[in-house]
Amino acid sequence: MNRWQARRATFARPAGGFVSQPEPRTIGRYARGKQLCAGNFLVAGRVVEAPGGSIWELGDFGPEFDDEIHGFTWLDDLAALGDHKARTLAQTWTREWLDRYGKGQGPGWIPDTTGRRLIRWINHAVFLTQGEGSALSQDYYRSLGQQTIFLSRRWKAARPGVPRFEALTGLIYAGLSLIGMERHVAAAERALARDCRDQVDDEGGIRTRNPEELLDVFTLLTWASHALTESGRHPAQAHLDAIARIAPTLRALRHSDGALARFHGGGRGLEGRLDAALAGAGIRGGPRPGLAMGFVRLQAARTSLIVDAAVPPAGRASTRAHASTLAFELTSGRRPLIVSCGDGRQFGPDWARAGRATASHSGLALEGYSSSRFGPTTPGETGREQLTDRPNSVKMQFGTAASRIALVAGHDGYVATHGLTHVRQIELSDDGRAVAGEDMLAAIEEDHQRLFDRAMDRTRLQGIAYQIRFHLHPDVDAEVDMGGAAVSMVLKSGEVWIFRHDGTAQMTLEPSVYLEKARIRPRATKQVVLSSRAIRYATRVRWTLAKAQETPTHMRDYERDESELMEPI
Repeated sequence: MNRWQARRATFARPAGGFVSQPEPRTIGRYARGKQLCAGNFLVAGRVVEAPGGSIWELGDFGPEFDDEIHGFTWLDDLAALGDHKARTLAQTWTREWLDRYGKGQGPGWIPDTTGRRLIRWINHAVFLTQGEGSALSQDYYRSLGQQTIFLSRRWKAARPGVPRFEALTGLIYAGLSLIGMERHVAAAERALARDCRDQVDDEGGIRTRNPEELLDVFTLLTWASHALTESGRHPAQAHLDAIARIAPTLRALRHSDGALARFHGGGRGLEGRLDAALAGAGIRGGPRPGLAMGFVRLQAARTSLIVDAAVPPAGRASTRAHASTLAFELTSGRRPLIVSCGDGRQFGPDWARAGRATASHSGLALEGYSSSRFGPTTPGETGREQLTDRPNSVKMQFGTAASRIALVAGHDGYVATHGLTHVRQIELSDDGRAVAGEDMLAAIEEDHQRLFDRAMDRTRLQGIAYQIRFHLHPDVDAEVDMGGAAVSMVLKSGEVWIFRHDGTAQMTLEPSVYLEKARIRPRATKQVVLSSRAIRYATRVRWTLAKAQETPTHMRDYERDESELMEPI
């Protein structure tokens, strides 16, 4: 149906030009633009070297690859570079797209991909048409009209969530900007308002619980709001209310370095994008108190700690979700310390599955089990396994005392298999220099104890093995210290943190990985692992993470952070 409507749209009257053009708000990467000009491509985890080659001749690497290049987000990177070579390349590749796919052929005719492409084409109209002859301009405007007509007929086919928001925002952008397309704006506005009510909950969260996807939604809603306002229209109240609900939630999901917590398939976010989105929205105020989209943020001085303290997403919303219940991340100033491994989709299906497991998060996992398990693949979406056997209940208490901020939370994700409830307590000192934690496995009720006894029988009374993992950021230099009683961790800022435990578990420093979208391959790093066995109805391990006494409270951090830059190819 997408292909048919795309070809049918070729008979529509082309756009006659621009009524107005929204101010470009998309953010590209200068370094990425340089690499594109050099013929080095990193797309959907694939690395292709094609100096002087076309982006449309890189090969067939699957739907995610096609979605990325046909969405034209690479235009942001070339525009960020902005020199003559970058503009020439952008114009050449756009011309080639028009010749190859402009009449409705190819994989790029999907509503959300088309919405993303329209936004870039409109944002970078001057960049694309400057210095070109009338031939490109005519085909360019004709295609803008065709894509707008296509979106007006097919936006309903986009999946709810980010894809639907992309399609509708693209339609609003085009309808407001292009002569002859104004008639599509009112219906798109109404649909966007409905999705704001249906897809953004009362606490400013979305069903996937993915912080980076929430930023995507927030950014799109803000762009659409600005475009409507600049054209003299008033965004719907539901639209404005959704922006107001999301802003404090995003502030609660950002670490002290300005990056987002990396849970449920989300990354840190492109540098500067979160700040730009919050500034553009004009919503003042601090982070949402208590639970924010199921996460709790503990903040003291320069230290931020974010905990996943809610039931994981369910159904179709869980196809990229992680078994990360009660896992946490910790950042000191500008330096991440305790992290999650991250989303491994771009490195292939094995890495994607591994990145979703509890063992890839800074939490507790029973040996061979995650707190949620993988279930059936979503119909029509190959390789996207839903989470199943999730915790049915996650209980949480959060409060402050004279000198600390405390969180106690528990989940029943291991009750069905082993009769055990995992309870985690975390305390952050009010000066941000010390974290005290306790992890407990307990068979609380009589039927839970019977399940635990059966699990013990399966191990021949040897106990149920478990590990508590603390994954470290690759920039952290860690080594076992004090004769094996502690691990010292040195950040690039010069801060020194010391990890200790109560001796009830065996502590090791083991290899780990850090998965980033902007990298060619997983980055090697380390993890602190506390290993033991549960042999009683209640088993607990206490641990602490504190700055070394000689570490000053305030430090000037001059070391450049290059963690988000792409590796040389």
